Amino acid sequence: MQSLNEKKPGQTMPDDPRARRTAAKKRKRRLFAGIAILSLFLFGVLAVRLYLDKTGAGPKPGRVLMTDEGKIPRPELDVSLLTVNEYSRPAIALEQVKGIVIHYTANPGTGAMANRNYFENLKDTHSTKASSHFIVGLEGEIVQCIPSSEIAYASNARNIDTLSIECCIEDETGKFNQATYDAVIHLTAWLVEHFGLETSDVIRHYDVTGKACPKYFVEFPSAWDGFLADVQGYLKKYGVL
Repeated sequence: MQSLNEKKPGQTMPDDPRARRTAAKKRKRRLFAGIAILSLFLFGVLAVRLYLDKTGAGPKPGRVLMTDEGKIPRPELDVSLLTVNEYSRPAIALEQVKGIVIHYTANPGTGAMANRNYFENLKDTHSTKASSHFIVGLEGEIVQCIPSSEIAYASNARNIDTLSIECCIEDETGKFNQATYDAVIHLTAWLVEHFGLETSDVIRHYDVTGKACPKYFVEFPSAWDGFLADVQGYLKKYGVL
């Protein structure tokens, strides 16, 4: 009778060094294979992310880029990002937001989406370089064109550290109607809270370049003072200050 500890022909004993080496090699092969599969998966995810960032095809309308909630309720945003291009969305990083710049469209009677589409078409017309982070329309609608993490072509030397808000107007006076005004107050106050700013960080395009923009607030400085007071009041209303 064969002993229980006796090696049979073709059998490798459990304490055989060759068996241990063979098992170790198999474990290494499985480990390397797992690492290779994981690396390919991560590379694929990164490639897709880079493609979406480059083409602007990532966030779709209705998805808000800034998601953390504060005391001020988030305004309703129609996020309709411009295609990445050198004339309206250069995809240059905005490293830090230090201010909010208020503009007006100087295009009476047009709505937020029409002005957004004008910026989008610059990639084809090449007629100028222009854009804005947000556009507030005649009915108080808010369209976001540029992510808050990128610069817009709006405020000249302050493009590098500010967010821009274009405001639609009904006529040549440049005065905002009530729906537009209320929406701009809400949006401005929300951005001030979101980025840890103060009302003094809210400026006109005029304060950067001397251009009469927004026209009504340049021609009537008291109206601009009233706007800032209303932003301050909104912040106090929600306990931000």
